[in-house]
Amino acid sequence: DLAVAITGVAGPGGGSKDKPVGLVHFAVASRSGALTHSEMRYGDIGRLHVRHKSVLHALAMLGAMAETQ
Repeated sequence: DLAVAITGVAGPGGGSKDKPVGLVHFAVASRSGALTHSEMRYGDIGRLHVRHKSVLHALAMLGAMAETQ
């Protein structure tokens, strides 16, 4: 009953002035209509680290949403 979405630029390339490497957006939604969004700017720490930190952040957001449902 929960959904998570992640988009961004993990690197090593693909970044721009407006969307730098390490910029990641997150959204979590529930069937009841609750929605939350978050933006993280990890910087150019390497693709693997950006992806790892993103997974942890998304799971934390899911956990927080689950506690309110």
